[in-house]
Amino acid sequence: MNLFSRKQEESTPADPAMVELGREYAIAKRHGDRKTVRAITRKLGTDAVSDSDRTAFDQGKDAYDAIPPVPTWRRNRRSK
Repeated sequence: MNLFSRKQEESTPADPAMVELGREYAIAKRHGDRKTVRAITRKLGTDAVSDSDRTAFDQGKDAYDAIPPVPTWRRNRRSK
């Protein structure tokens, strides 16, 4: 068993469109766009989503969630 093995599991998604949909969902969720989040959720609910499509969606969502948010500057700091 190799501790520092770079071998990864099957990381290529089955459906690139579902990966992109997952990224759009994560972006909308981070930015508070409830309209887009609901639209994507409705689209996933109406379509017959297979396990491989759900995995691809989760891969896209997790890939965007792995990127840390950019820290914002505080606007209410007092200058000396």
